[in-house]
Amino acid sequence: MRPWTMAPVTDPLSRRDLRRLPKTNLHLHLTGSMRPQTLAELADRDGLPLPEPLPAGTLSGWSAFQERYELARAALRTADDLSRVVAEATADNVADGAGWLEIQVDPTTYADRLGGWEPVVEAVLAGAAGGRAGVVLAASWAGPPDRAERIARLAARHAGAGVVGFGLSNDERRGRIADFVPALRTATEAGLLAVPHSGFYEAAWHVRDCVTLLGAHRVGHGLTAVADPAVLDLLAERAVAMEVCPSSYPPFGVTTGLAATPLRALLAAGVPVALGTDDPLLFGTGLLDQYVLARDVLGCSDAELATLARSSVEASAAPPEVRAAMLAGVAGWLGGMHQDSGSVCYIGAPSVAAASRRTP
Repeated sequence: MRPWTMAPVTDPLSRRDLRRLPKTNLHLHLTGSMRPQTLAELADRDGLPLPEPLPAGTLSGWSAFQERYELARAALRTADDLSRVVAEATADNVADGAGWLEIQVDPTTYADRLGGWEPVVEAVLAGAAGGRAGVVLAASWAGPPDRAERIARLAARHAGAGVVGFGLSNDERRGRIADFVPALRTATEAGLLAVPHSGFYEAAWHVRDCVTLLGAHRVGHGLTAVADPAVLDLLAERAVAMEVCPSSYPPFGVTTGLAATPLRALLAAGVPVALGTDDPLLFGTGLLDQYVLARDVLGCSDAELATLARSSVEASAAPPEVRAAMLAGVAGWLGGMHQDSGSVCYIGAPSVAAASRRTP
């Protein structure tokens, strides 16, 4: 089974090797992280249909995307399925140079198959074991606020045990920000990161209110913030990172094409940006591809790419030793230290494992 939109962009051999740039993936949904071959295998096991490819142009709307997503999600039937997908997503991101990823899951969407929310969380945490991935539990903007509060309490119970954040996913037009204040308060009081989706469809005011009312530490997407200088100033002042996923936007008509992603406008305003993959199963691009797009389509320099990687580390919930090793590796990558010798420090290489053990 092939990726369903564009083929991944090939990383040219010129300039610094982007695979060696230490980075994190902070915007990744569980179902959308599935390998195409895993989906095909699981669907064949249970006699389930596969989703149709995404159209080459724009989608007819959110529902067209959601239908494909639901078909893919239906193939995940057991705790072992969930654990496998998380473990494979971790391996795929590590292969792209990631030292840490945060994978997002709404436990309600698998609960009927696994017998409740808690078994879903346990399965995802089992797949994330190994110190390279954290779990973000999410509620839906389209769901009732009291359900979001229950998920936030569930996340809080697992704080410090693999769950690192609480998010609001799905179409942000379908919920009222004020209704979710209690849920986000529960999460942040437990020390979890607040990571709502915003600024995909709604204007800059929505991004602002997610920060001022919900206490967002990061915002999923946040593109519409570029239209309001005051919101950009707020994001820069509070160091609220935008999780930007360039390949996600053209299919929805959010941008007119990859080149229209306002990544550099965010950078120019001093807003931290962490590149993410969103749903690589559907959009056909992994983490390395997003960095290649940033360089070869959006024109980011090596210094800007290093800034993106550094911001992704600083905005993450990575353990201190992993964070320190990655930040050292970013500095080494930008300094061009021994690019051909393999001594650049990035997670997945022996040098990082050793550095992590040495860090107090």
